Amino acid sequence: MNTKKLIGYGIAAAGLSLFVANPAMAAEGGEAAAAAGGEAVNWGKGIGAGLAAGLAVHGGGQGIGRIGASACEAIARQPEAAGTISTNMLIAAALVEGATLFAVLGGFLALMG
Repeated sequence: MNTKKLIGYGIAAAGLSLFVANPAMAAEGGEAAAAAGGEAVNWGKGIGAGLAAGLAVHGGGQGIGRIGASACEAIARQPEAAGTISTNMLIAAALVEGATLFAVLGGFLALMG
């Protein structure tokens, strides 16, 4: 995936998290809620949380994709080791998925804190 798409997904995730964090901003168009004061902090938190979640999911997806591709190549080269390779692939993919989940939750906890 190229950098432009990655930045676009990060911005989209940041925008979504802004409306989750600030329903008043979405309902009132932003002007009235911003005039109330204190909303600049929530904007920064929303952008940070959205980027953290988007980048974490992107990195985890790339990692699991590379694990699966490498496992397929390894099985194609040594079909008799398919069971061992598959087991190791599933363990590695589960570890990457767990790390991705912690990164996404950390981003959203930063939004709430």
